[in-house]
Amino acid sequence: MTHTVEKIGGTSMSRLNELRDTLFIKNDEPEYGRIFVVSAFGGITNLLLEHKKTGAPGVYARFANAEDDHGWFDALNEVSAAMIAAHEAVLDNAGDVAQATAFVQERIEGARNCLIDLQRLCSYGHFRLNTHLLQIRELLSGLGEAHSALVAVLMLQRAGVNARLVDLSGWRGDADMSLEQRIETALEGVDPAQEMPIVTGYAQCAEGLMREFDRGYSEVTFSQLAAQTGAREAIIHKEFHLSSADPKLVGAENARKLGHTNYDVADQMANLGMEAIHPSAAKTLRQSGVPLRVTNCFEPNDPGTVIDEQPAPKAAAEIVTGLDIIALELFEQDMVGVKGYDAAVLDILTRHNVRIVSKVTNANTVTHYLDASLKSMRRVEADLLARFPQAEVNSEKLSLISVVGRDLSGLHVLARGMNALEKKDILPRGATQGPRNVDTQFILQREDKDAAIALLHSEFFGATESQALKAA
Repeated sequence: MTHTVEKIGGTSMSRLNELRDTLFIKNDEPEYGRIFVVSAFGGITNLLLEHKKTGAPGVYARFANAEDDHGWFDALNEVSAAMIAAHEAVLDNAGDVAQATAFVQERIEGARNCLIDLQRLCSYGHFRLNTHLLQIRELLSGLGEAHSALVAVLMLQRAGVNARLVDLSGWRGDADMSLEQRIETALEGVDPAQEMPIVTGYAQCAEGLMREFDRGYSEVTFSQLAAQTGAREAIIHKEFHLSSADPKLVGAENARKLGHTNYDVADQMANLGMEAIHPSAAKTLRQSGVPLRVTNCFEPNDPGTVIDEQPAPKAAAEIVTGLDIIALELFEQDMVGVKGYDAAVLDILTRHNVRIVSKVTNANTVTHYLDASLKSMRRVEADLLARFPQAEVNSEKLSLISVVGRDLSGLHVLARGMNALEKKDILPRGATQGPRNVDTQFILQREDKDAAIALLHSEFFGATESQALKAA
């Protein structure tokens, strides 16, 4: 029996009841031969850890910085209430709601007691809280996926589906397993041909998924599960199609579904924050020869977009997207001919965990385009000036717009893009195109980002100018 491994993201999970009779059950019959990996309901992981975009502290951040119990206690209560509200919105049977609520209360109180005990232990001088923070982060992360997986199982069983909960979170477990062992043990006796396994996106393992992948852990679990079980295909269900651009910027009538692309393009998308799949997860699938499909889960009859290693049949732009960045410029007149400047900058950026999107250098200037907060940039600037006291260090908020495709050869993307932007009086601060011809980048003022995306999309996809462009 060949099977698929399929992942559902948090936003889609929050509309789980809408998916029951389209994604899980088709033509009034459960469709077996599929293993589902689920994320926490939308917003829950933000409350457990910290908000992914704003950085607003959740339980983890408040506990790690706590001077007293009240902050993280209250945060944990907020999580409990949000979890209960999430399953009350998708379950329509009172018994199922009660079972899910009891599950939330048991897990939340278990986590609370664990944190209290740890806090008490670390009040003694021989123990340091910071040595346990990663384990705390792992513990809290697993609460969201265990909850959503249970709720999905309850809903499906109520609808007559032979669904089984596969909890990889290691709750109250004492075995120290690798990720591969955790999956193998949990799937022992599971038959996807006869039942529908619902697997937690978080997996407790000796490697520590949060240590290396942080919030990308659910896709790492998903890809390892697909590779390890020899899946025919790995499928990610999102609430939208992978499109040539954001429909809100170029108009829904102009945005085009990709349909087919490769892992190289997926990597470029991830670099620009438009993540189809975590790069490490993509590597696992690519090396195991498992093709990836990304679909719109609310359009179950649409085949979506296949991502594999096939080259493009012809040169073409596939995506236009952008990202707000900070340009970090180090100017040192005496840099020319001297080695070590670039390496020192990279070392400082690595130490502060700042992600590099792109970079450009000349004789006496190194400029990195970074995906970072202003708070982290202040620390980076201070370290750079301490290392190079004669240098000038400047940071500026800009945007990076990229035209991406499997093969852009012969399309003159750089020249055509510059010309299209100039016609609308948008003057790039910089532009670059590598010899591999998979992306061309334009550096712009932030206020020009949306209009530039619409203009470049119109140039390379032949669409009319979007409402966003006209408004700009």
